[in-house]
Amino acid sequence: MLYYLFQWLDEAYNLPGAGLFQFSTFRAALAVLLSLILSTVYGERVIKFLQRKQMGEQIRDLGLEGQAEKAGTPTMGGLIIIGATLIPVLLLGDLQNIYIILLIVTTVWMGIIGFLDDYKKKMQKNKDGLAGKYKVIGQVGLGIIVGATMFFHSDITIREEIKQTAGTEQVEITTLRGNDKFDVAHKSLKTTIPFVKYNEIDYSTILTSINEDWQDYAWIIFIPIVIFIITAVSNGANLTDGIDGLAAGTSAIIVLTLGIFAFISGNIIFSDYLNVMYIPGTGEMLIFIAAFVGALIGFLWYNAYPAQVFMGDTGSLTIGGIIAVLAIATRKEWLIPILCGIFLMENLSVVMQVGYFKYTKKKYGEGKRIFLMSPLHHHYQKKGIHESKIVSRFWIVGILLAVLSIITLKIR
Repeated sequence: MLYYLFQWLDEAYNLPGAGLFQFSTFRAALAVLLSLILSTVYGERVIKFLQRKQMGEQIRDLGLEGQAEKAGTPTMGGLIIIGATLIPVLLLGDLQNIYIILLIVTTVWMGIIGFLDDYKKKMQKNKDGLAGKYKVIGQVGLGIIVGATMFFHSDITIREEIKQTAGTEQVEITTLRGNDKFDVAHKSLKTTIPFVKYNEIDYSTILTSINEDWQDYAWIIFIPIVIFIITAVSNGANLTDGIDGLAAGTSAIIVLTLGIFAFISGNIIFSDYLNVMYIPGTGEMLIFIAAFVGALIGFLWYNAYPAQVFMGDTGSLTIGGIIAVLAIATRKEWLIPILCGIFLMENLSVVMQVGYFKYTKKKYGEGKRIFLMSPLHHHYQKKGIHESKIVSRFWIVGILLAVLSIITLKIR
């Protein structure tokens, strides 16, 4: 809202300072400050409200140290993250930008799914919460919306330059590497893969390699990929939310890294210098990312050990969905196994544990385990490591993975 107000003031009255609101970096700085204030100052009020509504966590006895003390701690604190993210974005973001629209839809959509799950658990005393099939339907629905928008919407493009091949009429198209006067923005399913010199691939080639006329049907390949990414990352974030501060801190590191990618990809000068794909409009996502990071850090004020509030599925599913959409929008989804390595290991630990237990039970008549307990963070708790130390070490690993992800811009 303020973005349009100051744009009008600048154009109509040339108000001193109003032009600052045209810079995404300035608005991002305001967004992170506003979200920090909202999440820390008003977060306490949300926690007290949840306490009055008796939205306390019901702890299952898993034999973990310090587990009993967490009983009754308010959950559904993801509302703090959602509110502290959306308010700055609505005030400071360009609400006509398709990427901002997608991220707002993702936040509300996944927030509703998570809220319904938490509501059924706490208010309706249904320990299973929202049935798994409905969660999957919700994730698939979001995947269809995001995938279809990315494929069909005219504002989602990459920018490339057109060069005339010497001596012929053939036109050669290569990804934009500078301010060439022949550059043109167009629809493309190109994305980037890490550690490869010529690191751009096009999903549509899967079909066009069979029949060149099938280019218009590439969404058949693209949308299922988007659905898989959103489902996997949101579930990974959900599994990671098991001990105080782990999911929020890890997610803040991931989102901050994606913010760097969004800024570079949306800036023609930096994308040219670093020789990466230029994606018009992605720079505006910086406002959303700044607000989201501020909300996560502000939430940590209350969620760090010993936690005064848990995010619940309201927060964890929303966080995972947003991270997935950010990665897809910046064409960095192939970096997810590295950047979201913590989520991946938490996911894999559960899959490996369940799969190995079923296999050994079928083969030997008695189920065996790989880990003392899954997800992975519970394995270390069972080994007697304090949860605050586990969280700190996971954060360190997350930072290392983030640095590795960033240097893929140059290591090819």
